[in-house]
Amino acid sequence: MTLAHLSPILLLTISNVFMTFAWYGHLKFPNKPLVAVILVSWIIAFVEYCFAVPANRYGHAVYSAAELKTMQEVITLCVFAVFSVLYLGESFTINHAVGFALIGLGAFFIFRGPLG
Repeated sequence: MTLAHLSPILLLTISNVFMTFAWYGHLKFPNKPLVAVILVSWIIAFVEYCFAVPANRYGHAVYSAAELKTMQEVITLCVFAVFSVLYLGESFTINHAVGFALIGLGAFFIFRGPLG
């Protein structure tokens, strides 16, 4: 794999770490005012966009838009699974694994190319 193929994956991974904290990090602070967590989330989301936009811009040179979106979703699930266990202290169950595997199967078909 070339740098052109790997850089979107790395940038999307970094982007998703920020996105996950922007969307779910505040769950550890239920007593903070909603307006405050929205503002902090927007700041974090800005950083997320600073990685996501270049990932898609550079990535589109070697991947289709559908492949980039699929990559982003799979990366999001992986980052979220780790985040929910390590940061939120939630369990990862067999139901989660089966659901994620089915999404992974969908990703396989996106990258496989046309059937028939």
